[in-house]
Amino acid sequence: MAAGGDAPGFGFVVTGLVVVALLLGAFILGLRHKRRRPPRPDEQPRLPDGGPVRETLERREPDEMPRSEQRLTPHELKTQSDRTSASQTRPRWNEGSSGGFGSGGPGAR
Repeated sequence: MAAGGDAPGFGFVVTGLVVVALLLGAFILGLRHKRRRPPRPDEQPRLPDGGPVRETLERREPDEMPRSEQRLTPHELKTQSDRTSASQTRPRWNEGSSGGFGSGGPGAR
């Protein structure tokens, strides 16, 4: 009866030791990471020769939906055209309005 009563307590002790070992290991790994030297100036990232890269806003021509007898899944469709649109102006539903409800526009005319 004494051996059967000690079994659950033994499991808690082993679990506690495993948790303590994991915490100590994480602490030691954190110390090693913190003690690494910072990168030298020659190891730092450099700007490209042409200067900083800027965002480009460009309208593209829409692609035609391919005709097929079987249903196409999204990964089978091409998501962006390679052709630049002749007109680079943004399409508007209503001139002078951003199109959003409650956007502060003049309202219906």
